[in-house]
Amino acid sequence: MNSSKLLELIINGENSGIEFKRDDTRPEQLAREIVALANFRGGRVLLGVEYDGAISGIQRPKLEEWVMDTVFGRYIHPMILPFYEEILVEPGKRVAVVSITQGTTKPYVVRHHGREEIYVRVGSTSRLATREQQARLFALGGLLHTELFPVSGSILADLDRVRLTDYLGGLVGDQELPTGDSSWAARLEGLGFMITPEDDQAVCTVAGLVLFGYRPRRLLRQAGVRWMAFSGTDMSYEALDDTVLDGPLVGLWQSHKGAREQIQPGLLENLLERMRPFVSKDGGQVIDALRRERIWHYPLEALREGLLNAFAHRDWTRNEAIEVVSYQDRLEIKSPGAMQNSMTVEKMVAGQRSPRNTLIVEVLRDYGYVDARGMGVRTKIIPLLMRQNGVLPEFVATEDYLAVKMYRAPNTDG
Repeated sequence: MNSSKLLELIINGENSGIEFKRDDTRPEQLAREIVALANFRGGRVLLGVEYDGAISGIQRPKLEEWVMDTVFGRYIHPMILPFYEEILVEPGKRVAVVSITQGTTKPYVVRHHGREEIYVRVGSTSRLATREQQARLFALGGLLHTELFPVSGSILADLDRVRLTDYLGGLVGDQELPTGDSSWAARLEGLGFMITPEDDQAVCTVAGLVLFGYRPRRLLRQAGVRWMAFSGTDMSYEALDDTVLDGPLVGLWQSHKGAREQIQPGLLENLLERMRPFVSKDGGQVIDALRRERIWHYPLEALREGLLNAFAHRDWTRNEAIEVVSYQDRLEIKSPGAMQNSMTVEKMVAGQRSPRNTLIVEVLRDYGYVDARGMGVRTKIIPLLMRQNGVLPEFVATEDYLAVKMYRAPNTDG
């Protein structure tokens, strides 16, 4: 960084990624700012700058050694490797710039006086994380698997035993299926679909209820999917369709003459059927002598992949349902929660994988909903949309959601 760039940062003031500090600050205070930045999106701490932007310059002798060995070495956990540089901004005044990337092993903590404290960035200030923020940081870091959380009030009877029997016998190959309630509960606990809290009775986990529950939203309000359709390019007009769909994520299958066929749809199939009039149209050609060819405004495989990604990778600490909205020119799929483990849109598009709900993904893979590679964005969504519609999809990642926008081919009718 040169002095011009540094002065520009100082003139613009503190924000979510820039913090000003005198270099006589206490080590735990500096550690707090660094931890908050690492738990957010990374950023820079400028040492030798007053809170109002006045440049006081470096005063502490051996500042780099103190920052690296004392602050980062003793107070910040897990380890962070920063980039340290000193910039001469005016004669006799230097400013130290400590750059921190977004952390990959969240949450980062400040260890001080025998305690571990988690800080987050809120605007231009660093604050102690709330319980909900801590849970999200643990989930983002892959240390907390919210799909295995117990769902209060749920019981074994909330799960579709016919679907479970097909899954265990038809897909997993279990030769000895459970026979009674107690053996079913024990088997499902081993699979992660149920859990017994200490000194309590067995309840369903989020994964168990979402995959195999009769009506997951009755007990887990963020389950299911909100579907809407509008005739224009925004929500200004009354919706053509607006509903919340509920039900088990996976379909019910049976073996017939050596092959497996679906006899009841799952949530994904019900959603696609509800969407069909708004994302496809009848073609002119008759097929099978009975039905007209169906022309989809978006490649069906790209639609399925986008929907599956939303179900498989959503953040269950968020209380919102997945949202799918059809507009005149596009389809938007919004999955609650930020991307985890420092994942970015660029990394996702390049094919990097970072599954959040590994159990749900594995079950969907068992059913054949997702492939073994887990690179559907790169291998399906992007190339299929480009081939059919000639328009790249748009991915939007925020702290609250990940959205994919699929655009229809220009100059096509409804």
